[in-house]
Amino acid sequence: MRRLRKVKIVATLGPASSTYETIRALYDAGADVFRLNMSHGTQEEQRARHTIIRQVEKDVERPIAILADLQGPKLRVGTFANGAEELTEGQAFRLDLTDAPGDATRVTLPHPEIFAALEPGASLLVNDGKIRLKVESCGADYADCIVRVGGTISDRKGVNVPDVVLPLAALSDKDREDLEFACELGVDWLALSFVQRAADVEEGRELVRGRAAIMSKIEKPAAIQAFDEILEASDGIMVARGDLGVELPIQNVPPIQKRMIRKCRAKAKPVIVATQMLESMIESPLPTRAEVSDVATAIYEGADAVMLSAESAAGSYPVEAVRTMDDVAREVEADPNYRQIIAAARTGEKASVADAIVTAAREIAETTDIKAICCFTHSGTTASLVARERPFVSLLALTPLIGTARKLVLSWGLHCVVTDEVDRFKMAVVSAARAARADGFATTEDQIVVTAGVPFNVPGTTNILRVAPCDERLIFKSDPE
Repeated sequence: MRRLRKVKIVATLGPASSTYETIRALYDAGADVFRLNMSHGTQEEQRARHTIIRQVEKDVERPIAILADLQGPKLRVGTFANGAEELTEGQAFRLDLTDAPGDATRVTLPHPEIFAALEPGASLLVNDGKIRLKVESCGADYADCIVRVGGTISDRKGVNVPDVVLPLAALSDKDREDLEFACELGVDWLALSFVQRAADVEEGRELVRGRAAIMSKIEKPAAIQAFDEILEASDGIMVARGDLGVELPIQNVPPIQKRMIRKCRAKAKPVIVATQMLESMIESPLPTRAEVSDVATAIYEGADAVMLSAESAAGSYPVEAVRTMDDVAREVEADPNYRQIIAAARTGEKASVADAIVTAAREIAETTDIKAICCFTHSGTTASLVARERPFVSLLALTPLIGTARKLVLSWGLHCVVTDEVDRFKMAVVSAARAARADGFATTEDQIVVTAGVPFNVPGTTNILRVAPCDERLIFKSDPE
């Protein structure tokens, strides 16, 4: 099976999508990557979903990527004696470490690390920003606030602290348990939530020990400030707009999204645009026009992937949501303006032989009648560099390593193929020609571009390019050795 689009679709699994039939239907509708949200469900439920995904992968004979998304440190208020209270603008309200149930004047905030970092004037946002508090005075165990935006506050609502870099460990005890569980399962990507600094990524990488690629979720203002360092330390980025839209002025999010996508592309690292993309499809079989435009914008910007959360995990129309994303992507990518926008945004640090090779591959493919660029890769670096170029021909990533193939599924445009090991470039060309024909990208009458690194099996050695016929008889004839 080959996709008729370049951008990839990530579908979150949950109560509405936990059977083989539904997961297979999601794949058939267009899902390339499945997300296991460790914030919901038990480890055994996630294990069952993982098993089903791998069965679907076996049945469709195509690599499928699995992304495990850690919950991250959750900041929540305590409980109220009456279950909820109504706060009005201008009233005083205290947050403290007292164990007593809350009332209309105070509630427990069981996070001393927040009080240690707060300063007068800081903002506290409760329940996704629906309630806004301003700190008037604070100490090691309290914060006296004024209600700036009132509303109903109830048990265990989440708290955001946008103005402060919190001295929180990036990984809670639950996250550490889930991380080890996910790595033992064999997931391909591990997403770290509420990353604030590059050190958070390095902490996660030490625990992962190379068993999965690291994706940093950008959802805190502090992460925006340290984005370049976080990007350098990460294998990929998720623009998690839900919390960003709470902690930042909402109008700031679109330009931030655009800048992050550009920077990820320049570094040849995949970027996912996530949260609330087709939110109305949780309950409706059709999205709003604004949601369709939102998805289209991310695709026009050159994102590697767009993601569904509750739409596919808990919604009433999970398959329809994936199909809608697929339809939007195919329509956008057929727009002549799409090519112009993508081409105009090509950037990147091109200072190596590998950079020159993949740039040449794109230029050759786009100026001649080439049907596909085929890149042999072990670590995935070569294929990622080719995807960074955003060429308008088909891209095949060929690797003998199933783990590399699965990881690369997330990257823009890559059709991943697991091949036998090769030790000569001629056999790499033959394998590429066979794969291009087998998956419908070319015929024996066509030509392909093949890139690889010689010697083989050495990461980061992309140094050779060949324009070759897609007929191995002609390959052997022209290069009998």
